[in-house]
Amino acid sequence: MASMSEPSTMRTVLATSALTTPIKSGALTSPRVSFDFVDVSPVHKAFAPMVRDQAFDISELAIVTGLQAIAFGRPIILLPAVVASRFQRGCLITRRVGGVTPDQLAGRRIGVRSYTQTTGMWVRAQLTEDYGLATRAMRWLTRDAAHVEQYRDPDFIEHADADLSLLDLLREGTIDAAILGNDLPKDEEFVPVIADAAVKDKAWYEKHGFVPINHVVAASVAASQRDPAALREAYRLLVVSKATLHGESGEPSPYAFGFDTLRGPVDTIVDACVEQGLLPRRLSFDEVFGPAHAILDGMAE
Repeated sequence: MASMSEPSTMRTVLATSALTTPIKSGALTSPRVSFDFVDVSPVHKAFAPMVRDQAFDISELAIVTGLQAIAFGRPIILLPAVVASRFQRGCLITRRVGGVTPDQLAGRRIGVRSYTQTTGMWVRAQLTEDYGLATRAMRWLTRDAAHVEQYRDPDFIEHADADLSLLDLLREGTIDAAILGNDLPKDEEFVPVIADAAVKDKAWYEKHGFVPINHVVAASVAASQRDPAALREAYRLLVVSKATLHGESGEPSPYAFGFDTLRGPVDTIVDACVEQGLLPRRLSFDEVFGPAHAILDGMAE
């Protein structure tokens, strides 16, 4: 443990955003903790090393990966800190010519980078909620394995040739739709499957009260045991950074902090993961955040 006269250094991966820039730039600092930032781009390439080898003390982590890591006993701790959220319905795309509509998806083949990808989880959950489509009603074609090695895809998942991109598979008709993320195509060859995605997203937000969560912050158990006070301070800096942000009036924030804030969203995600075969069993909220609560107990949210 670092002495009180010197900060504890945390090897850290966080994507650059309005939330993290003040910390990564050094504009927001603490005498109690310092960060050895590791540049991993795209950030999802840090997820497997984090859950498999605890390659970092602190790392951004997809919420589905984090829940699977807990279910399979990996030595990581999830903090009640959401650092990336977005509305997901527009991430499901199809061909402009010869594409599909939501009512045509049953029995169709949909491509996604990994079955465990959090954006894919959200799209499937919202297809169930909006159109009554059970996950098994559609055929799923994937390329990448799960970040958590112990997880195995359900038996209704197919695996694609890794030499072809999802857009290539969509163009040639191997798949009828694809789930993408930040790499949504800009050209007019592809269109959203859900034409009124933005309208449905707004209604969903008004009903549920949160933006669909993509990434949270995780810490290795070893780092939390080595210096829990430094981990508390790292969390505090993120909370302070969020408090300085001034988003557009009325616009939902992609960031969220605190156990009470995340109780409902995490329960929603766990339910979806169970329906989709992403978890071997249902996780309680205490399983998900109990270790973090023991470390952060008493901190203001």
